[in-house]
Amino acid sequence: MTVGTRPGARRARSAPREHVRAHTTGAASTALRQVLESPRRPARVLAAFPSGIYLEIRTELEPHVIAVVTGDAVRLPNAMVTNAPMPRVAVGDDAWVGDGSVEIGGLGLRAHRWWNPAPPLGPVAPARLASLLPALTELCDRSPRRPGLEGNGAAELLAGGCAEGSLLRGVTAAERLVGLGPGLTPSGDDMLAGLLVALRHLGTAAGAERAVWLAVWLAAAVTFDARGRTTPISATLLHCAARGEASNEVLAVLRGLVGQQSLEPALHRLLLLGHTSGADLAWGVRAGLAAVVALGSRSR
Repeated sequence: MTVGTRPGARRARSAPREHVRAHTTGAASTALRQVLESPRRPARVLAAFPSGIYLEIRTELEPHVIAVVTGDAVRLPNAMVTNAPMPRVAVGDDAWVGDGSVEIGGLGLRAHRWWNPAPPLGPVAPARLASLLPALTELCDRSPRRPGLEGNGAAELLAGGCAEGSLLRGVTAAERLVGLGPGLTPSGDDMLAGLLVALRHLGTAAGAERAVWLAVWLAAAVTFDARGRTTPISATLLHCAARGEASNEVLAVLRGLVGQQSLEPALHRLLLLGHTSGADLAWGVRAGLAAVVALGSRSR
């Protein structure tokens, strides 16, 4: 399902603060701090589910999509989490974001604590990452959860280009993957997000400078015109990944790779996300790990 502007969406007219009937607090990603603390702006509902509502803000700031979710939903890097029930809203409904709060469907939500969606991993021995690459590959290969673009030529080109440290091959493949596939977050975007986060965090942890360099330039390429090439939600998540920001499920797999927690249970939780999103993200993490191992070995 591609999310776009609904022709019949209601126009935002004024800022009816008096219409907010309930006030509560939540925990917000630090990626949202600038948007939430900026002057109050109109927003609209992009998608609404029992466990979460996606809002698009009329701003040039990133992230320009916020996920307001319940505690049992996936904690995306652009999320604000609350224990309050989700208000009843429809796609196209008005909302407001800024001055420290989110107002939607009669609910006013203010952040009372923050979490970091891009925590540093700390140093890791490159030999450890190299030893875990076959294990991660085997776990992914035997999982019944398959990537949406498995066997796609662009995906294979991306993995190979990154392992070689070739920016040209990497960018060429990434350009073909942006927006490729159905859904709120197309498979190509999820693959790229997992790759960018893995290259940045694992490359930094292992001292593989070429991998971090590659992450920076690939991120610049895929976010340059993401808003015009994929869904608003997916474009925002690509911008988050470009800064190393990811969901708890992705971060848990990275922590498993550096020895901070058990890898197999973390990978299993990631693979269960969505229809193919978890498998697509895992594919990207695996490609990023392979590139970090290859580039780190080459530099040594």
